[in-house]
Amino acid sequence: MATAAVVKEIFEALPHIKKVGAKHLWFDFDEEADVLYVSLERPQRATDTDILEDGIFLRLRGKRIVGITITNVSKKFKE
Repeated sequence: MATAAVVKEIFEALPHIKKVGAKHLWFDFDEEADVLYVSLERPQRATDTDILEDGIFLRLRGKRIVGITITNVSKKFKE
């Protein structure tokens, strides 16, 4: 169950999510691997990956972001 604080954090993230321009977002969390997959399109059909700092990967098709992979999620987003 989402607490008021979590709902507030999601609400504050909405302007950033809107900038991405995706009509749909899919979130998949692999608890065993501690990896969060965010898909802006399904299927992604990514053709390239940009590696950002600290275990964040942008999945690209051409210059368009079609997905984001975040590793070590539990360490990055501690409750």
